[in-house]
Amino acid sequence: MDGIWNNLKTTLLLSLLMGLCLAVGYLLGGQAALLPALAIGAGLNFFAFFFSDRIALATMRAQAVSRSDDPALWETVRHLAERARLPMPKVYISPAPAPNAFATGRGPHHSAVCVTEGLRRMLSQEELEGVIAHELSHIKHRDTLISTIAAIVAGAITWVTYLVFWGGGNRRTHPLIALLLLILAPLAAGLIQMAISRSREFEADRLGAKLAGTGRRLAQALQKLEMASHRIPLQVPDAQSNMFIVAPLTGGDMAKLFRTHPPTAERIARLRNL
Repeated sequence: MDGIWNNLKTTLLLSLLMGLCLAVGYLLGGQAALLPALAIGAGLNFFAFFFSDRIALATMRAQAVSRSDDPALWETVRHLAERARLPMPKVYISPAPAPNAFATGRGPHHSAVCVTEGLRRMLSQEELEGVIAHELSHIKHRDTLISTIAAIVAGAITWVTYLVFWGGGNRRTHPLIALLLLILAPLAAGLIQMAISRSREFEADRLGAKLAGTGRRLAQALQKLEMASHRIPLQVPDAQSNMFIVAPLTGGDMAKLFRTHPPTAERIARLRNL
């Protein structure tokens, strides 16, 4: 039931995001305003979709590793990828001391898994398996594609509001309404985008636990990673924070509404109940 609800929630949120985009475009500039903004947003995110993996790996200064470089890590990825019926993804290690991991790539045949040096030192073999299973679940269910679609629509909403507002927009729209839309529409789009990211994290936890055979390994890993993230924050661009298994820069207080990840305690509780 959790899996059905998570997927249904993602679909509803994507539909809501698209509906918001259409409504904002119509209110501000009529039917003619939406197409140019969608084209600009789609163009930017088309580039991001095909090159975001290279950008993310370069940002983390990640290096590809072979079986001889790190047999335990490489064999863990291979074994779990076979179990998940996935092509073998590329394996990377980042020299970052903050323990974290992420998956990237535009699909199962163009994917990579990256872990940090901090994670390799901190986690046991069983906990590493839980983390890798989580990341492979993201790859198997094309969460990168879902995130990109959400980013396209959210970006289009921002472009619609700015381009149409400063370009004059629909003269029938009251200036106060236009100003409120300029402020609130991108904020609402960002919140929906974050909610989609949180729902995909829950689903990857659930499916990762199924792939690993237990939720205990991932729960233990998340507990360690969350504690370490407060002591060793990972400095990455905000646009990339949703990729990681634990949200970077969690040292400060942040409202649950504005998180790209669900609270780690809630994730651990769900995993222990599986």
